Amino acid sequence: MSDMPQSKIGKTRERLEALNRDLIDFAEALERQHTALRRLQAHWPAGAQQDQALHEVQTCTATAAVMVQQIGQRMPQIESLFRGAQAELAAEEKERGQLKALYEVSQVVNSTLDLSEVLNIVMDTIISLIEAERGFLMLLDEETGELDFKVARNMDRETLAGSSFEISRTIVNRVAVEGAPILTTNAQADPRFSAQASVVSYSLRSILCVPLKVKDKITGVIYADNRIKAGLFTELDRDLLAAFADQAVMAIENARLFESVVIAKNLMDNVFASIASGVITTDVMDKITLFNRAAAAILDVPAEQSIGASYHDALFMLEESLQPLVEEVKVEEQEYIAYEIEPELPQRGTVSLSMNLSPLKDAQEETLGVAIVIDDLTEKKRFERERAMVKRYLPSELVDGLADLKELRLGGTRQLITTFFADIRGFTTYSEQHDPEHVVEVINNYFSVAAKTIRANKGIVDKYLGDAVMAHFGTPLHPIPDHALQAVRTAWAVKQAMDEYHKSVPPADRLSFGMGVNTGEAVVGNVGGEDQMEYTPIGDAVNLAKRLQESAKPGQILLSQSTYEKVKGYVKVNALQSIQVKGRTAYEQVYELVGIKQV
Repeated sequence: MSDMPQSKIGKTRERLEALNRDLIDFAEALERQHTALRRLQAHWPAGAQQDQALHEVQTCTATAAVMVQQIGQRMPQIESLFRGAQAELAAEEKERGQLKALYEVSQVVNSTLDLSEVLNIVMDTIISLIEAERGFLMLLDEETGELDFKVARNMDRETLAGSSFEISRTIVNRVAVEGAPILTTNAQADPRFSAQASVVSYSLRSILCVPLKVKDKITGVIYADNRIKAGLFTELDRDLLAAFADQAVMAIENARLFESVVIAKNLMDNVFASIASGVITTDVMDKITLFNRAAAAILDVPAEQSIGASYHDALFMLEESLQPLVEEVKVEEQEYIAYEIEPELPQRGTVSLSMNLSPLKDAQEETLGVAIVIDDLTEKKRFERERAMVKRYLPSELVDGLADLKELRLGGTRQLITTFFADIRGFTTYSEQHDPEHVVEVINNYFSVAAKTIRANKGIVDKYLGDAVMAHFGTPLHPIPDHALQAVRTAWAVKQAMDEYHKSVPPADRLSFGMGVNTGEAVVGNVGGEDQMEYTPIGDAVNLAKRLQESAKPGQILLSQSTYEKVKGYVKVNALQSIQVKGRTAYEQVYELVGIKQV
């Protein structure tokens, strides 16, 4: 309560006490007069005594008349004092009621963190406290810098529609910019605002607008008005509303912060729930605080039974591997990345898991627990094992290009390719003269050199046929435009690699390849049955390459006419006499490769 009402009430009280003393004096004088008259009536004297008695009566009557006149003269003042005292007491009562309401609403506002509920409570209280017709609360949008209407209410505690937002933008913007409250008892007559179009067109009269501030930063405004009554708001209302705004803004900011935290938490929960990796967090007491859906699926443990439980109990199947790791993370702040284990799960059997463990810390870098991220590698490991096994029988390029081994299907496509055959000459005689184990070791060494050279030149090893190796270039598995040139370069590289290899082996183990290369159309695809198949080209072009290899001498490379036509600018050859290969009636022009030109 302010000092001014207290001062006025004190002065009024002094004046009323003075009036009370005058009335007491008047009553005593009247009593004396009454006593004198009774005495006169009982003992009416004669002569001089009669004259004295009459004089006393006249004196008392005159005194009473003077006092009545004085009281009559002071009656208007008395009535004015009483009216003033009544008004001041009413104002005091109003202020006391407003302060009580301000206290009560502060308790209510701070009892909820729901932003919309807080805003409605704030606005309804303001309208009630200052007896406004309408109230609006606007918050500043940090991105746009504009004031957005967050709540609009009337005296009946009803939410106003957007079409009812007829307010003075001039007053609102000035308060938002300057940060000082504005009070006008009649905007129509106020020279500051009377010329504003909104004031005139909306018939605005009593207006009160105060800023919402957080640490001297304006975050919004509260606007209240009455379009019917002028002089409705006072400076006391302005001060009261400003004080209430200072308190309400903290509740609003807390609610906004809580709302943003809830949104962030929901987003984080959705992220954790949607990611494929299992995410588990524990506190310093080893209690599980987070357990997402992926973790429940991987470990086959219900999330609702795990949260709040000790990980020792909930994840007993991982205890042997997990316990020492968690302790290391908690005590030593050690991190583990891609730590693989293969535990036995009750429902799934043996699984392959990869775990990442790291300390869970707060903003002050204090350790709150441990974060565990689990990836299920079981299917991946199984697929890798199956893929590695299949690669032993099918080209690596074919297997690597499949997302699922079930994609392997029978059938093929016609395409222009180049086929390469290389056969170890004299191998039959060699194998008769040496132990089988040594023979296998030697032939594997030769095949390894040939296969490495083939892959280095973009070719695909198709198969091994006894002592021969077959490869193809330019198939759908690895399409290349210069497949003929790559095949020819492969043949020449194999010849050179053999020459180099021979320097490191005994003379008895020095064997040579006879090689043939042909370019032509073939059907390329998976051939065989559903239970066993191979990826290979089939056609006359493939057969011709095989026949050229059979006709080649040890260390010799034979090219067909079709292949030579595609590479003649890059190779050195000797044109040989036409030959008739097995299975063909026509003679074939062949060329012996003797070198690769440096282009």
